[in-house]
Amino acid sequence: MRHLPASAAARLLSLLLAAALLLAAVACQRDAPAAPANTLAALPLAAPAPPDNPGSAAKVALGRALFWDPLLSGGRDVSCASCHHPAAAYADGLALAVGVGGRGHGAARRFGAAGGTAGPRNTPTVLDAAFNGLTANGLEADPTTAPMFWDNRATSLEGQSLLPIASLGEMRGGRYAEANAVDSVVARLRHVPAYAGLFRTAFGGAQPVTATTLGLALACFERTLLGTDAPFDRYMRGETTALTDEQVQGLNAFVQSGCGNCHGGPMLSDYQLHVLGVADNPLNTTSDTGAGGRYAFRTPSLRNVARTAPYMHSGTLATLEQVLDFYDPGRGNQAPPNPHVSAGQRDAQFPGRVNNKAAIVAFLRSLSAGSFDQTVPVTVPSGLAV
Repeated sequence: MRHLPASAAARLLSLLLAAALLLAAVACQRDAPAAPANTLAALPLAAPAPPDNPGSAAKVALGRALFWDPLLSGGRDVSCASCHHPAAAYADGLALAVGVGGRGHGAARRFGAAGGTAGPRNTPTVLDAAFNGLTANGLEADPTTAPMFWDNRATSLEGQSLLPIASLGEMRGGRYAEANAVDSVVARLRHVPAYAGLFRTAFGGAQPVTATTLGLALACFERTLLGTDAPFDRYMRGETTALTDEQVQGLNAFVQSGCGNCHGGPMLSDYQLHVLGVADNPLNTTSDTGAGGRYAFRTPSLRNVARTAPYMHSGTLATLEQVLDFYDPGRGNQAPPNPHVSAGQRDAQFPGRVNNKAAIVAFLRSLSAGSFDQTVPVTVPSGLAV
């Protein structure tokens, strides 16, 4: 057997201990069979960074400023934080995203007098997105290949961070062509003396402000948006009173109902594409057929799920109770709500039955972090309104 690095070995030992705790807790539940050891696990305390983008205070400070600055949008009126706000656990609380043409932030965001078009999908949180790709054994999280977006069309936070800038409805608007969007933003940043200084401190070089360093800085900041102290995490690390009896019952029902088949590992996601037949949102004016045109969408993480309603890629389910009803066995053999997906096309992993839904909801609420960075800067280097 090959030797693991000390850090990897310690991490594996921690996850094995967490799995043992899960086995013990579930097995002690009244009449509850033991759960698979690799089903669920606590989050690590730190997120992995790619070799070409190690964290630094200077890059985090720059990335934070960029994340909140509307200068990155075509009309200088949308920032990353407009849709990923800490008050909504770095999501927005809306069924579909409100990008270009919107006013306000989070759940209070609405289209202005000039109108706009709702985004095609529900806004995923970026909180804990730095852990995307982390599996149950804790040794397979490669930050350069971490899947992003509902259709896995991007890998890594670095790869994801620039795509909204070029998206017509998210940030670009009609101010410049898609192919020129990122370069146009880079040109703007170079004309802001404060940004020139921040980029030089973070990256050095003769011309530190580039598309590459823009993406690196945003990703470096997003990699600090972590919530690793959820009651579930504390429980898995040995704090046996961190979960209530009902939440432990819900954990057991979650596993026994088959939810963990797709929602496993530390992030409670297998990151795979599944066809479920979720209803389209009538507010979406464009056809969203998912990855490969199959109505396939990625399993979302359940981290902080109680704070990030509404749910599913189309935002059509308002509560956790409605999500569990969607998976209810009484509907399992019926046609899915989406008329474009037949019962036969639905993923084989679709749960066979969901027991003790109230307890499962209680368990899902234990996945919300107790603390995470909610800093809102007073100003940004461009001088635009935060």
